[in-house]
Amino acid sequence: MYRRFQGRLQVLLAHPGGPFWARKDAGAWSIPKGEYGPEEDTLAAAQREFLEELGIVPQGQCQPLGEVTQKGGKVVTAFALQGDLDIDAIVPGTFEMEWPPKSGRRQRFPEVDRAAWFDLDEARSKIVPAQAAFLDRLVALVSAKP
Repeated sequence: MYRRFQGRLQVLLAHPGGPFWARKDAGAWSIPKGEYGPEEDTLAAAQREFLEELGIVPQGQCQPLGEVTQKGGKVVTAFALQGDLDIDAIVPGTFEMEWPPKSGRRQRFPEVDRAAWFDLDEARSKIVPAQAAFLDRLVALVSAKP
């Protein structure tokens, strides 16, 4: 999701929840995303994951930003959506995992522990490195609009 705020282009990024990400900031933020099956439409999956991670149904016209492959091999397909989401309205979904490791205890964590709007320069320092290509593609897309 992106918006124009005080004349500047801003993007919405989410910080992953759970203990592995708790102390990470630079290079840890991401576009709202998740996994999808080979038969699932990528746009439908992106909309579903946005809802699951942020608790809000995305509204509006989505524009494709293509794919990137992250360091671990995960392929991420992204779409641009213009909007002005109130981050205080976010109600993230949760996931369950064993924590601490090998303890036998299962705990629930939020999928996203926070979300924020960032100007492009700050977004570049926060986002997972491979996803920075989406920022460049967004700039090109928005610049091409009449």
